[in-house]
Amino acid sequence: MNKHQTLLKDKLNGLSLPEINNSVSIPQNASFLKKLLAYSGPGALVAVGYMDPGNWVTSIAGGAQFGYLLLSVILISSLIAMMLQYMSAKLGIVTGMDLAQATRVHTKKKTGIFLWIVNELAIMATDIAEVIGSAVALNLLFGFPLLVGVFITVLDVFLLLTLTKLGFRKIEAIVMTLIATIFVIFMYEVILGQPNLPELVQGFIPKKEVVTDKSALLLALGIVGATVMPHNLYLHSSIVQSRQYDRHNPAEIKEAIRFAKWDSNIQLFFAFIVNCLLLTLGATLFFGHGEALSTLGSLYHALSDSAIVGAIASPLLSVLFAVALLASGQNSTITGTLSGQIIMEGFIKLHIPTWARRLITRLLAVTPVVIAIILFGDSEEVVEKLLIYSQVFLSAALPISIIPLTLFTSQKELMGDFTNKKFLTILAWAISIILTILNIYLIISTFL
Repeated sequence: MNKHQTLLKDKLNGLSLPEINNSVSIPQNASFLKKLLAYSGPGALVAVGYMDPGNWVTSIAGGAQFGYLLLSVILISSLIAMMLQYMSAKLGIVTGMDLAQATRVHTKKKTGIFLWIVNELAIMATDIAEVIGSAVALNLLFGFPLLVGVFITVLDVFLLLTLTKLGFRKIEAIVMTLIATIFVIFMYEVILGQPNLPELVQGFIPKKEVVTDKSALLLALGIVGATVMPHNLYLHSSIVQSRQYDRHNPAEIKEAIRFAKWDSNIQLFFAFIVNCLLLTLGATLFFGHGEALSTLGSLYHALSDSAIVGAIASPLLSVLFAVALLASGQNSTITGTLSGQIIMEGFIKLHIPTWARRLITRLLAVTPVVIAIILFGDSEEVVEKLLIYSQVFLSAALPISIIPLTLFTSQKELMGDFTNKKFLTILAWAISIILTILNIYLIISTFL
């Protein structure tokens, strides 16, 4: 840690997520595989945000309306995500600060409070998607009214508190298990659908129709907006610090960055596969029915409708879809509440009991969903329209996260020998500007 970093840490005076910081031991003089296993885990928690319920409707709708055309968008989005998450992990490992803390010490108090409010709203928007996804899954599986399902999701907070007491590695293992569940379910359903492999492979090659067709462009922007999530950048910069490495030894810092990159890229590759499976499911089973399949519930019912999916239709496919949706919602709950804690403590240095922080986060997310149901009725269309708007807000909040991240990781005085290479800096700024412009376009198009 150089002098500039030490001064900033002294100004900050606090660890990121102190209850897990420096808590996971790393074997010394071990093989590459053993070290990779020890460092693996944070990437899984980050990958959750790239396959949460907010992604489902856009990805499946993209396949249902345009076949395999938008697979190229998922590929590009995933490569962007890998770059941003690498930069985020590097910032946390090198400086000992998460992105929220680094932003706070580089801004004035009023600016810090403004950024905190925007990011708190982004966390709320993220949590809304998780609440809606879980509530819809409970409705589909057990017949609970959506309002009841929404209130049941509040209990997730206490489930997370119980998991926290088991240790951070246990949380990581549970998240990986849920990711594997989602992956297996969608792989099974896609294999049953027998996708056209040559067309599927060609879908990864970008085509001009993605830009020239306005409907395809809007869906493409929706996929990008639902894929690259701002809270993941704060989360990753914090949880990579859970590993025990010498914070003052450049060799150990370099090793920590190396393995964090491996962990992140492997887990994000799985998230990429899941999103491709979602779109392929839409292209294979629902192509030609895209306009009618606009909600999670309609997708659930379509899987058991032979008029839509043909001979493979069965109640089992529908149930598996709902189980995967519930697993996705539970996974996102864990990461969303951790991100909320990082943002509150980082931006305004407010430390409150963990249970209170997580309960507040969930109640803030539940409130707009409950109000929407009371005012407009207990229907899927109502809550899922709210889900779409939550994803649009996340798109608006993204530049506030990626611009500081690019700025900090490109500063020699802050990052020292681990500063972004010139090519990465140029690429990061280009992506930051392009994503900002595209997200503005998406917001305008959505409301107009």
